Amino acid sequence: MLLSPTPLHIPDGFLATWVSILGWVLAVIVIGIALRQTRQQLGERQVPIMGVLAAFIFAAQAINFPVAAGTSGHLLGGALAAITLGPWAATLIMTSVIGVQAFLFQDGGLLAFGWNVLNMGVLTAFSGYLVYRALRRMTGDNPGARIAAAFAAAWLSVEIGAIATAIELAVSGTSPLAIGLPAMATVHALIGLGEGLITAGAIALLQAARPEVLSAGERAPGRITSGFVLAGLLIALVVAAFSPLASPNPDGLEFVAEQRGFLDRSLEPLYSILPDYTVPFIQNPAATTIAAVLLGTLIVFALAWVMGRRVVGVEG
Repeated sequence: MLLSPTPLHIPDGFLATWVSILGWVLAVIVIGIALRQTRQQLGERQVPIMGVLAAFIFAAQAINFPVAAGTSGHLLGGALAAITLGPWAATLIMTSVIGVQAFLFQDGGLLAFGWNVLNMGVLTAFSGYLVYRALRRMTGDNPGARIAAAFAAAWLSVEIGAIATAIELAVSGTSPLAIGLPAMATVHALIGLGEGLITAGAIALLQAARPEVLSAGERAPGRITSGFVLAGLLIALVVAAFSPLASPNPDGLEFVAEQRGFLDRSLEPLYSILPDYTVPFIQNPAATTIAAVLLGTLIVFALAWVMGRRVVGVEG
C-alpha cells in the first residue's frame, strides 16, 4: 500500500533497481555541487531562512487540497525556495524536507530517494527559478509581475517533476510512456494550479512585509532578524496544526498508479518509526497527525538551519 498521499513521492517497487541506484548517484553528485555553490552564494544572514522555508514547506506538504477527478495535491515548494534563496540553496532545503519524510515518516521509498530528491527538489527548484528569472527580465521590476511570474514558475515546476517521474516509470517498465506521460501531466497540471496560488501568495506576503528577503534569490543578501525567523517558524507550526484537514483523496502519482494498474507494485517500508504521519502511542486520529507533523516541522527546521550553518561556515 502507499503511505500518506503526497504528490510525486515514489515508493519502492515502482522503479527498477538499477534506475533507483542511478537516481542515488545523480542525487549525491547534485547535492555535493549544491553544498559548494551555496557556500559561495549565501551568507550567515540567510541561514535562518533555510530553516524557516524548510519548516513551512514540510508543514504545507502535509495538507492535501482536493482537485478535480477525485485526486488531491499539495505544495511541493521547490520553486518557492528557489525564488527566495536561489536554486542551489533550494536543493539543500528540499533535500532536508524529503529526507525527513523518507527516513522518519517512511514517506517515499529509500531506494527511490535519489529520484524523489531530483524530481521534487532539484528539477522543481531549477525549472521554477529559471522561468521566474526569465519572466522577471521580460516584465521588469513590477510587483504584480513578480507575483504572476512566481505563479507561472511554480505551476511549470510541478509539470516538470511529473514528466520526469513518468519517464522514470517508463524506463523501469512500470508504465509505458505513451500512457503514463499524458496521465501524469494532466493530473499534475491541475495540482500545479494550487502550487502556483500558494507560491504566489507567499511571494506576495514577503514582498509586502519583508521585500529584502526576496533579494537574496535575485541580487544580494538581505538583513534577517530573529523576530522574522520566529514569526516564520510560528506560521509553519500553525500550518502543521491544520494537517488533519488534509484531503483523503489519492495524490497525483497514486491516482495514476491506481488507474493504470501498477499500484500493487508498491513495497512496504523496511522499518516503521512514525508511519503515515502518526505517533504510535497517540490514539486520537487528529492529535496523532498534528503531533507527528509538528515534530517533523521542528526537525526539518533544525536540520536545514544546522546544515546551512555548516555550509556557510558559521562558527558556534
